[in-house]
Amino acid sequence: MTVTEIRKSFFDFFEKKGHQIVPSAPMVVKDDPTLMFINAGMNQFKDFFLGNEIPENRRVANSQKCLRVSGKHNDLDEVGVDTYHHTMFEMLGNWSFGDYFKGEAIDMAWELLTEVYELPKDRLYVTVFEGDTQDRVSVDQESIDLWKKHIDSDRIIKASKKDNFWEMGDIGPCGPCTEIHIDLRNNADRSKKDGKALVNQDHPQVIEIWNLVFIQYNRNADKSLVNLPETHVDTGMGLERLAMALQGKQSNYDIDLFQSIIEKIELLSGIQYGKSEETDIALRVIADHIRAISFSIADGQLPSNTGAGYVIRRILRRAVRYAYQTLGVNEPFMGELISVLNDQMSGAYPELKTQAGIIKKVVTEEEQNFHRTLAQGIKRMEQLIKKCLAKNESTLQGEDVFELYDTYGFPLDLTSLIARES
Repeated sequence: MTVTEIRKSFFDFFEKKGHQIVPSAPMVVKDDPTLMFINAGMNQFKDFFLGNEIPENRRVANSQKCLRVSGKHNDLDEVGVDTYHHTMFEMLGNWSFGDYFKGEAIDMAWELLTEVYELPKDRLYVTVFEGDTQDRVSVDQESIDLWKKHIDSDRIIKASKKDNFWEMGDIGPCGPCTEIHIDLRNNADRSKKDGKALVNQDHPQVIEIWNLVFIQYNRNADKSLVNLPETHVDTGMGLERLAMALQGKQSNYDIDLFQSIIEKIELLSGIQYGKSEETDIALRVIADHIRAISFSIADGQLPSNTGAGYVIRRILRRAVRYAYQTLGVNEPFMGELISVLNDQMSGAYPELKTQAGIIKKVVTEEEQNFHRTLAQGIKRMEQLIKKCLAKNESTLQGEDVFELYDTYGFPLDLTSLIARES
């Protein structure tokens, strides 16, 4: 199944289950001072959970555009270096606002994964909340008993509050969650070590694919928990990870969505994917970043020197640096990738097509501006690193970092990245 088919199957399944399919909220947040970008599927439904608004439909589902590059949800340093982190990702989700709860949520998740998507049951594991004495909350036995209808007991793993208890913030709605994990290793590796031992251990092929959150408590200012008057369900499943599992890949970047972009970069740069880890990282970074940049611009956020605009500029300049220094691309080219992205995603997100002209114009202008100082900036950084090493130091001075930013337009994280590579 292609990414487009996977997304459509998700929508079709939940529509048949009485859910209203709602559009993704804009990825760029304009009316919430606590958030620059949507970083989870539930963000647009926060007022329903808080009781500030009443939903028109108590069952909804969607695919939400998310960006995690700032605050506590910041995956930027891992993007491209590993094979499963992204700046932007799609979060498939279904929600119940005071309608169904644990039983129906678990049943529907299992049905979709094993009967519609036909994932092999012997590769799946689930985690449940083990309880917490400080919060005086017992083990989520209800979820354990519900899962036993579908999966062997030895594939049900009790996990801590850190992994299996969701909270909106320091105060507010919260509750236990149950996660579904899949073991994508080859049979030889699976025979050597039980996948159960690798769940929640950051193994790149034993990964969480779906998180079902059961919102049943409210966290008070004194840290105590009280039962909510209504219970809710909030689920999130990364589309890219699901596609990796369904397409039999070992990396998110091997799925059809990213391979089409990588193939275009190969054509433009003359660098082939799979030949070296150094160039592979660069190709993955650029393929990831052009998607995040394009969607941000389509949602109305242009690159700038402040706030959310600076986050987008940082992402773009990180991609340009990889293209220039690692792939040897000495002129703007990222605008040429936008048509490929449109072919893959504008069916689900028509704003990409309607805004294609402005996206390409902005990206190309940003590339041109950064190229004017990039070569000199890299040369200056090499001088600064050489000076550090001569003094037997391993850290650039603050005034040097500021010079790279102020004179050459190097964001702090880009300077940090180049320094680590050296």
